[in-house]
Amino acid sequence: MKGVWVRDWTEFKNLTLEEIEAPGPLKSNEVRIDTYVAGVSFAASLVVAGRYQRKPPLPFVPGTEVAGVVSEIGSDVSRLRVGDRVCGAIDWGAMGEQAIAQDATVFTIPDSVSFAQAVGLPTSYMTSMAGLTWPHILNVQPGQTLLVHGGAGGVGLAAIEIGKILGATVIATAGADDKLEATRDAGADFAINYRENGFRTAVLELTNGLGVDAVYDPVGGDVFDESLRCLAPEGRISPIGFAAGRIPSAPANILLVKNISVCGLNMGYYYGWSPNDVRYQYAERLQQMMQTLTGWCESGQVRPRVAGLFPLENFQDAMRMVLERKSIGRVGLIIRDE
Repeated sequence: MKGVWVRDWTEFKNLTLEEIEAPGPLKSNEVRIDTYVAGVSFAASLVVAGRYQRKPPLPFVPGTEVAGVVSEIGSDVSRLRVGDRVCGAIDWGAMGEQAIAQDATVFTIPDSVSFAQAVGLPTSYMTSMAGLTWPHILNVQPGQTLLVHGGAGGVGLAAIEIGKILGATVIATAGADDKLEATRDAGADFAINYRENGFRTAVLELTNGLGVDAVYDPVGGDVFDESLRCLAPEGRISPIGFAAGRIPSAPANILLVKNISVCGLNMGYYYGWSPNDVRYQYAERLQQMMQTLTGWCESGQVRPRVAGLFPLENFQDAMRMVLERKSIGRVGLIIRDE
């Protein structure tokens, strides 16, 4: 089969497309997926360089976001069938013609949802859904105000859509006019260009000086610092990534004076991407979340935005679009035509 091949830890630009052996054989809890679309993310560039918190065994095919058709199932797999249309969050292997995945993090998708739309559901949408709805994280309620940073990215657009479904007033930030327009198209009530004069003053004006109830932050750095200063008393902020590059620290005096909660979310923990693999402990919860998400897709409440689709041969162009921050929504590789 064809696949992107990582022989040694290196920069993504050094990778090549090669003829390699198909993965396998299957373990009892695994499925084989004929890949139709693979997701391309900033995290994948870190993984191949050995700069991510987890390192696959060399050599390997990169990519953790897959959508396709089940072509083989392990002996203990009962929920999935050969021929099922699925998406999944997998350990690695998405950027090849076939991938192997543990069944706990593979989800069936309806015919009305394309593979290109589905590839971001287990990552961008599940992350945003967990961050906004789980009681120990942001727990957004009807009538509350939600501030979403990185609003034109995959998780940002997902958070805007889900925030509106939950009944929140959504304020989104982005750094360019076309990205601001994308946040409005996703349902944001207000959009702020944070590159012009920051966002704190505008947020306080929009909330009559009260501040927001919840902040969803995939950016980190200065954005996190400024967010603490526009949270309402008893507000919550959830850091889910550090796209800005700097990992911020939360001053305890600000947390204390305003009764602020900082609640982190590493969705990869629930997908087994950590030393303590708990994916089967949370499998039922994840399946229920995906059923809700695909229902929202079918009803039109959620519309996963595809920023660009590239043939597998052009995988470098796809990653370049991600790294240069030109994407609005998710970027994918077409492995097979639907």
